Amino acid sequence: MPERAVERIIFSSRWLLAPFYVGLVGALVVLLLKFCQELVHFIAHPFSISEADTILAVLTLVDLALTGSLIVIVVFSGYENFVSKIDVEDTKDWPEWMSKIDFTGLKMKLMSSIVAISAIQLLKVFMNVSNTSDRELAWYVGLHMVFVVSGLLFALTDRFGESGHEKGH
Repeated sequence: MPERAVERIIFSSRWLLAPFYVGLVGALVVLLLKFCQELVHFIAHPFSISEADTILAVLTLVDLALTGSLIVIVVFSGYENFVSKIDVEDTKDWPEWMSKIDFTGLKMKLMSSIVAISAIQLLKVFMNVSNTSDRELAWYVGLHMVFVVSGLLFALTDRFGESGHEKGH
């Protein structure tokens, strides 16, 4: 009897994650506002900014879009994996991947998005390299390499885990 009560409490505790996902939706709204602000600023001066500044502005917009996509991936996949299944029967345009991604897939999509965002930040720094100190540039490159190596290590450990799991069957 006490064991079932503890198990019920533990099982119900998954709902404590729901406010985190709702909070991330709020963060997505703030990110959208920032995107709109950057877009309006970019569009307002199409002929007065240099080519390099145009590229930097576009990279900023891409960076914000990727970050928004990352939030959506975390919200949908996290909610479905850890809280509750989402009923999508009435939704015709529901992306197929959202109901099929598991924790390993979520981790890989997350890491891929982080590497892409880091690469865009690094590209933005290189576009403005004359105004960047060597020390700051080294930090950007170093952090990007940490993300790349971490992504590769995640992928390798997942690959080895899958092949070891298949041999066990």
